[in-house]
Order: sequence, then structure tokens, then C-alpha cells
Amino acid sequence: MTTNPTPLIVSFGEMLIDFVPDVSGVSLAESGGFIKAPGGAPANVACAITKLGGKSAFIGKIVRFVHAFFTSSSSSKRKEIYDEFGHMLVDILKKNGVNSEGVCYDPHARTALAFVTLKKNGEREFMFYRNPSADMLLQESELNMGLLKQAKVFHYGSISLISEPCRSAHLTAMKAAREAGILLSYDPNVRLPLWQSSDAARDGIKSIWNEADFIKVSDDEVAFLTQGDPQKEDVVLSLWHDRLKLLSFKGRVPGFSVKVVDTTGAGDAFVGSLLLSVAKDTSIFDNEEKLREALSFANACGAICTTQKGAIPALPSGSDALALMKSKAN
Repeated sequence: MTTNPTPLIVSFGEMLIDFVPDVSGVSLAESGGFIKAPGGAPANVACAITKLGGKSAFIGKIVRFVHAFFTSSSSSKRKEIYDEFGHMLVDILKKNGVNSEGVCYDPHARTALAFVTLKKNGEREFMFYRNPSADMLLQESELNMGLLKQAKVFHYGSISLISEPCRSAHLTAMKAAREAGILLSYDPNVRLPLWQSSDAARDGIKSIWNEADFIKVSDDEVAFLTQGDPQKEDVVLSLWHDRLKLLSFKGRVPGFSVKVVDTTGAGDAFVGSLLLSVAKDTSIFDNEEKLREALSFANACGAICTTQKGAIPALPSGSDALALMKSKAN
């Protein structure tokens, strides 16, 4: 008896270090200290998939060593400096069982850093350090096309669209995936501080909108992209296009109430779970019951991710999600 191989989901884009305040509900300026945690939305999704027993790979660029120049009055010397953050990120992928054959390294840039907090008023605050970071410097020639073409689903965000050469690498990877019959998954992941302006962000994010088979978009992102009310159905539907899947049904699947500590990575936990369900069984597109079950499970994964600080460290296992669903059902 033969069994179908576990489908591969390839995630493309940035991996970075998140710094989260060690006390909840404060602004970045008010925080007295920070906890470092590996992150970056595409990497979070890749790790979310493997934590749930799936198979994922990550394509992107990070740093292991940096070539630095030291000058004295008599000479100038080049020294190779070990980038501890870059090493940490590679190690995290491996520890989480993510295929890292698509990772390449840059000797000149540094690892991107992101400071992120959830303030008492519910607003998220971001501050980024990446001018440039290694992920921005990925080139078309460095793409692992052999790995990409093994995927059932290719997942990406919008941050990799902001600057060259990464934008061209992103578009080339998307084109190759589409031509290979791979499903395309897009998380706009709006981060305005990284774009030159709101208009540039809106235009950049929507420039590849019609290529995706599925798109994860929050109420805040609907409001930003449409400049309309996300609670109005016609506003939401203005973002749909003919290539999108899951158009057979509409409705809501309730979430789960938990004690929220840090929302970083919650959407990525949701996306990873849903993509794994889709990759395993594409009949989900035509079966509302299966779809609702998958969405409920994904909601549980997202909820659990908010109960700890950091994204990847907080990602749940399948048993964690099932336990939460069972506890709320009783």
C-alpha cells in the first residue's frame, strides 16, 4: 500500500529578530527591557507548519559572517565577524524542522531587527532597523528553484516587494511557482514604517494582488487597502478577484478567548495551520464543513500564539490547538 508524501509548503521572504517589551501593555519608549525572539512573518509561517506536523521550507537571505574593515594610522585590515543573530536564525529553522536549503547568506549586510509592542489601547507599535538587512539583498540568481518547484503551496508577504534586488527575486519566484502549477498564498502584512509612504505601500501591496490563490487580510488591512469600512461586505468584496479560491462560501467562524500577552505571530500561526490543511486536502475548497473545521483549528492556533511573548517560541502544536478547542466546547 502506498501513501501520499507529505506536501511541501515553501515560505519566501524575511527572517529577523523581534524585540518584545518584557512588560505587557507599554509603548516601546516606556519599556525598561526587551526579550529577543526569532521572527519575520514568512519564517513564522514555515515554523508554524512544522510545529503542526507539516513539511515546510524557507527561502530567503540572512547573515552568518560580516566582513568589517578596521583602520589604524598605519594600516587597514578586514576582519570576518560572526553575526550571532544570523546564526541564531539558521539554528531556529533547523530546530523547528524547516528545510533551510533555500537560505543563502550575505557578507555585507546585518540581520534585521524589529521592536514591537501591543499597547494598552490595543494598538501595535513597530520600529525596524534594516538599512539594508540581508533579506533585502536576495537576488534572482540565488533562488533555489529546485526546492521551490517541489512545493504544493508557495507563501509570501509584501515586505519583500519594497526594494531591489529582492523585489525582482520575489516576482521571479512567483512566476516560476505559477508556471509549475503551485498554489500561491499571500499575506499583505502591512508594515507602513518600511514603505516610503502610505500610497507606495498601497500600490506595492496591490501590484501582485491578482496573482494569489488565497490572501489573508485583517480588518485593519482591508481598511487601509480600500480606504473603506471593513465591516461592510461590499468593501471586503472589492478586494476579491477571479483567481481566488474559497469563493463558494461566506460567513464567520468564531475565535477563542484567551489571556493575551503578545499578539506577534498570531496571524502567522493561523496562516500556517490553514495552508497545511489546504495542502493536505484541496477538496476543502468545495466542502464547507471541512473548511469550517480547518478555520476553527487555525483560529485556535492563532489564539494560543498570543499567550506567550515572541512569535516562533509561542507557536502551538496540533495537540495544543485541539486541547483549546475541546476546553471551549465543554
